[in-house]
Amino acid sequence: MNSLKIFSGNANIALANEICGFFDFSLGKANVTTFSDGEIMLEIQENVRGMDVFIVQPTCTPGNDHLMELLIMIDAFKRASAERITAAIPYYGYARQDRKVSPRAPITAKLVADLLTTAGADRILTMDLHAGQIQGFFNIPVDNLFSSPIILKYFIKKYNNNDLVIVSPDAGGVERARAMAKRLGASIAIIDKRRLRPNEAEVMNIIGDIEGKNALILDDMVDTAGTLTSAADAVFKRGAKSVSACCTHPVLSGSSIEKITNSCLEEIVVTNTIPLNDKAGRSSKIKVLSIAELFAEAIKRINSNDSVSSLFV
Repeated sequence: MNSLKIFSGNANIALANEICGFFDFSLGKANVTTFSDGEIMLEIQENVRGMDVFIVQPTCTPGNDHLMELLIMIDAFKRASAERITAAIPYYGYARQDRKVSPRAPITAKLVADLLTTAGADRILTMDLHAGQIQGFFNIPVDNLFSSPIILKYFIKKYNNNDLVIVSPDAGGVERARAMAKRLGASIAIIDKRRLRPNEAEVMNIIGDIEGKNALILDDMVDTAGTLTSAADAVFKRGAKSVSACCTHPVLSGSSIEKITNSCLEEIVVTNTIPLNDKAGRSSKIKVLSIAELFAEAIKRINSNDSVSSLFV
């Protein structure tokens, strides 16, 4: 493949620089600023003609701004004659809106896919999509990496198969919990919840044996932390010896940090797909694992046209 170059918007420059640390070059030079009225302005400050360009940009808070930055960057690189443009989106925003849940509702995850494709992206590299079927919204190749190898390594060292039970906070996460439990040699439990209104959930029942065990609640993202902390309290009241949690995407909006701080959670392990805000960064309960090496390996394999499938563990 042609020369490789990695660029970044403003969403997670630290991650992009860390990924570049696994290669023999620095982050590409691009200046992303705004006009006084909020319009985004981009200037690519080096030649990219004929290059294999990767843009590292999670569409995290403020999601609309970061999505627009990404679209503008893709368009700019296309017009600058880049050979191939891969949108490396560690956190794919709007992924929760992947189907119609009520009449006259949009499928925004599909809209975002159309926007990325129309802007000129040739390929998508992402991690732990909220719903795997989002890959089918694209007519271009999509590589959906999993954070589980990184998280597994941490918890194998911490628990060493010591009375561990993996807890799914809802029925939709059972497959994810089962896969993690299999690799850790643990049992699983499922929390049956009923959602009363958006971003609020009520724990109803727990399916599985958790008494006297170390409970690990597994989810793909934590937003307001209402579901997570309610699940942790319910598990602890049912006799769990300890309760921890892990997720890939630390959205952590609203009063999430206060809820986590005041909960019975010993710790919550997250990855750096999304940079932590100041309040989250100061929390002693939040442990961050880096996905940079995994993304760097995927970028290397895509660039050299090697198989990426062995990374889907």
